[in-house]
Amino acid sequence: MTGMKKQLYRFSEAPIWNIQRQYYEDKGTKAWNNDQVPQYITSNPMIGAAYAEMIFGLLQDRANQGHDAEPVYIVELGAGAGRLANHVLHELCQLREYAGIALPEFRYVMTDLAMSNVMAWKKHPALQRFVAEGLLDFAQYDAARDTVLNLVVSGTTIGEAALRQPLIIVANYFFDSIPQELIYVGGGQIYEADVYVEYTEEQVSSKPSEWLNQIKLSYEHRRAPEYEQDNYPYRDIIAIYQEQLEDSHILFPAVGINCLERLNRLSQAGFVLITADKGDHLLDNWKFAEPPELMVHGSFSLTANYHAIQHAFEQRGAETLFPPHHYKNLNVGCILNVEQPTGYPNTRLAYRRCIERFGPDEFFSLKIWVDRNVDSMGLQQLLSFWRLGGYDAEFFIQSAKRISGLLPDANEEELRDLLLGIERMWSSYYVMEQRYDLALDAGLILFEMDMYEHAKRYLETSVREEEDEVVSTVYYCLAICCFELELVEDAAVYLRKLLELEPDHEEALALIAHLEHD
Repeated sequence: MTGMKKQLYRFSEAPIWNIQRQYYEDKGTKAWNNDQVPQYITSNPMIGAAYAEMIFGLLQDRANQGHDAEPVYIVELGAGAGRLANHVLHELCQLREYAGIALPEFRYVMTDLAMSNVMAWKKHPALQRFVAEGLLDFAQYDAARDTVLNLVVSGTTIGEAALRQPLIIVANYFFDSIPQELIYVGGGQIYEADVYVEYTEEQVSSKPSEWLNQIKLSYEHRRAPEYEQDNYPYRDIIAIYQEQLEDSHILFPAVGINCLERLNRLSQAGFVLITADKGDHLLDNWKFAEPPELMVHGSFSLTANYHAIQHAFEQRGAETLFPPHHYKNLNVGCILNVEQPTGYPNTRLAYRRCIERFGPDEFFSLKIWVDRNVDSMGLQQLLSFWRLGGYDAEFFIQSAKRISGLLPDANEEELRDLLLGIERMWSSYYVMEQRYDLALDAGLILFEMDMYEHAKRYLETSVREEEDEVVSTVYYCLAICCFELELVEDAAVYLRKLLELEPDHEEALALIAHLEHD
């Protein structure tokens, strides 16, 4: 049997972080297939709309302050599959059009460590309209090192003090996945919790996700008086931990705070951070905390220390917004690191309205319940939840069978609302690396609703996009749609395609015979 290797590292320098980078660089956008790396909770239309409302609030605030000549840049860190950016931009454009008021222009910049992701976004069909309008750009960005943003489409480099508007930073599932220090507080003293990484020689050549699943971690405390020195940049935060915590392991986000400080230097007006994560901003949640365990999902994540990030910028005059209640699945915060944060009432009100009162965390808790009860819900309940979630494609896909079963008893108003929902869902649909034939589901539902013109459009989209996997039912439905719309020649074309797949299809043979007789 191959021998075990066991080596001691400072936590932030352990090989787990290089393996994390390697995983995302190797996988690219495939990392989010089958939700291997979770993305729905931070990338659905509901959270996209909430973020758009806060960004729109900031645009209003800057206009009201007389700062509307320069564009506002929105930089998403670790944009991953790209779905969140699509939803934010879709909603932001709708808000701009609906309001019809003078606002600063905006530019959204999607960033990631993996250049393969940047290139995939650049080619993604759903994003082309935003690129064409000059609203979207892309950049490779290493959050641990980079000091400038080199934009791929415009060729612009955003360097120190280049921006006159506050930089809006979007960071979802970001701070939990970048290197962190691990300290231990005991007896009023600070220790570093170094980590032993134990693995076999065979694991060295395994895939990153397999290596992360098989390694064993253990910890050893080492006195670290440097954290207690007056010249340590975050000494005031460490002092709070010394005074108020005991026997507690603290993930300390020095890299994350430093990343925000470097981004802050890009703007003359500071930044506004909008962030969501498994992260605690309440000090009580770090009391008697055990050593961290890696949450492995292809890559891995930890718990983000929002308390330290919050305190670091509050000391510099920022206003931080986090829910007053405890979060269950997702903690959503906003940090206004700008001059006179109280001068941003629309931004702050949008946070209160879209996060604090009822936000993405509450929505996801409801969705967990709805997912288990879809088969017992009525059409009005399904429509209401679908509307609450911003006409989310994932919910439509999982409830399509239930909706189909309820159609015979649906009234005309419900059918029209269902059509409206399908149209709105499709307008913001973002195809992931792992494709799903949403057009087919939509087309079949509309076919059952006798809305043949709409059904034909979606079913033809399905045929174009899934040319090698078309099932005979689709051609039959398309033929019926064409008959109903008096497009007889088109109906004949689809019937012949159907008979190529199923030469003995009785209904198709009868219809062809009828056409030839006429």
